[in-house]
Amino acid sequence: MRDLTTLPKTHLHLHFTGSMRPQTLAELAEEAGIRLPPALLDGVALRVPASERGWFRFQRLYDAARAVVRSEHAMRRIVREAAEDDAAEGSRRLEIQVDPTSYAPHVGGLTPALEIVLDEARAASRDVGIEIGVVVAASRTRHPLDARTLARLAVRHMDDGVIGFGLSNDERRGDTSEFAAAFSIARRAGLASLPHGGELLGPDHIRDVLAHLGPTRLGHGVRLAEDLPLLEKVNEAGIALELAPASNVALGVYPTPADVPLRTLFEAGAQIALSADDPLLFVSRLNDQYRIAREDHGMDDAELAELARGSVRASLASADSKRRWLAEIDAWLATPPPSA
Repeated sequence: MRDLTTLPKTHLHLHFTGSMRPQTLAELAEEAGIRLPPALLDGVALRVPASERGWFRFQRLYDAARAVVRSEHAMRRIVREAAEDDAAEGSRRLEIQVDPTSYAPHVGGLTPALEIVLDEARAASRDVGIEIGVVVAASRTRHPLDARTLARLAVRHMDDGVIGFGLSNDERRGDTSEFAAAFSIARRAGLASLPHGGELLGPDHIRDVLAHLGPTRLGHGVRLAEDLPLLEKVNEAGIALELAPASNVALGVYPTPADVPLRTLFEAGAQIALSADDPLLFVSRLNDQYRIAREDHGMDDAELAELARGSVRASLASADSKRRWLAEIDAWLATPPPSA
């Protein structure tokens, strides 16, 4: 079998706080004098039921991790290390998602918070050798007017590295239609529409997202396996899926990695970009998702290469970058594995 670390790929669904290294979390907590829940540092992947109670536990841990990010230095460190970790796994491009709202009080406001991320993304891209795009994400738990504010902020920074606008947090919260105005602001300006949908909730929720938010890609979308005619429509519309198998298991959507319907979606023609989502909590990074595809779903190297191609095609990179990376994937597959 070929080395997954050398397989060229892109990473399209990674949250800012959730990308943090455990050691970084521990050091930032010590600097801030914050005592962390043991579950954040025990090296054991989160496992909660797919219920509101389970999500509350996940969110409580996520909020505890986010609470240590209290300075420009901390924000820059997280971006830099996310770039380094992705590059080490063979990723050619990272599209990292951030809601600047939580960090704004510590750095002088929403605009400085986003500008810190964008500035460090440019510097890390130059130094580490990986492309980085930033997705500004609103939260379903906040008022839709907040989402409009963030959409306008995202549009103002399109020339600085913002590539898309997202909507995250518990899919069961909020009315999807009420966020349509924010996504309209982003789409009219030329930003990609990158909302979450179809992980905790099923096909009906995906229909709402499709109708109101006009997605370029779906964050997750794994539950499309329950409605193959709807999946066919999604495929025909060219909407890619940011699949995160470890997330699906951690959040109780499926009991084991083998139960995630990855092969069903793959064989039905879905364009898939495997992603880690929140490796801090799920203890599973980008290449671990490809290992799940290999070890739990029996995908051979040709199929893994096609997954990598799907991630490249679904990215918001330039046509030149995509051509280069697709050629590198072909070269990876053409090189005999070590045992040959």
